[in-house]
Amino acid sequence: MYKDKGGDTVQVLNTAKFLEKLGIEVELRLCNETIDYSSFDLIHFFNIIRPADILLHIKKSRKPFVVSTIFVDYSEYEKKERKGLAGLIFRTFSPDTIEYVKAIARSLISQEKIISPEYLWLGHRKAVQKIIREASLLLPNSKNEYRRLVDHFKVESSYRVIPNAIDPELFVVTTTNDRNERLVLCVGRIEGRKNQLNLIRALNNTPYELILIGAASPNQANYYEECKKLAGANVKFIPALEQQQLLAYYSRAKVHALPSWFETTGLSSLEAGAMGCNIVISDKGDTRDYFENNAFYCDPASPASILGTIKAAAASNIKGKLRERILKKYTWSETAKKTLEAYHEVLKDTH
Repeated sequence: MYKDKGGDTVQVLNTAKFLEKLGIEVELRLCNETIDYSSFDLIHFFNIIRPADILLHIKKSRKPFVVSTIFVDYSEYEKKERKGLAGLIFRTFSPDTIEYVKAIARSLISQEKIISPEYLWLGHRKAVQKIIREASLLLPNSKNEYRRLVDHFKVESSYRVIPNAIDPELFVVTTTNDRNERLVLCVGRIEGRKNQLNLIRALNNTPYELILIGAASPNQANYYEECKKLAGANVKFIPALEQQQLLAYYSRAKVHALPSWFETTGLSSLEAGAMGCNIVISDKGDTRDYFENNAFYCDPASPASILGTIKAAAASNIKGKLRERILKKYTWSETAKKTLEAYHEVLKDTH
């Protein structure tokens, strides 16, 4: 979790931080740790697409548990963008089979031990279905995420929507004036799903300056190199920065673009929106639940669509309603309150 920091890591750390501010005792543990469960009332798992990390703890703890599902669908990216043998495999087999193969590969290549033997004989799909059935509550980031989960796995469960969020004390904007209309920012890990290649294709050798901030995801070093090789003189790469360091960039840019093949939220889009940027984001995934009509939506498969959407966002007034919406609905303090309500609901039913 700490080595490969992404949106899920931000979600885990901030959920814990703001629950502690509400007086809740929280311990963060990695899935491969040996855990004494006796002092815990409830276990909160994150990321249902890694069921091999969850099954053993469910069995050993015998405690009620909730799951922040973070159900990302990689299938469109895998089918359209993967090249060579990997692309053929992804176009041939089902997403669940592919996730199972990826888990096996990680255990062999990256030494990510499969801690739950049950996963090996259940397979990926049945393992996720088991977790859904046995969870006290699912905590998706949006209603659409829950709908997608049920549509894919054909299993329903009790759930509460717990949205992703930002820290309004950190992401404070004093003015939206003096924005650089030619500056386009993209904050996120450099990886195929985030679609930086098509963003570069869209903006290469245009009057816009594109700043990409982020590190290559594990096993995506070749994608990062491909991005750098393709990039024109108007494209700049900056390694991953701490959130505090991002503020200066969010304050300068008129547009933040994240044309991903799929997003459950797009945490950097929330951050940028709170800082007064106009948001260009993919129309794939659950983004409309968050941004509604206050964002500019593009087709991630089309560099022309990405460029046209960025032009529209750069030429438009700053969408103040987006910032108001984020500060009202999508703060970590509100997320922690909703999470605590979910915990109380579960523990009320089990005591």
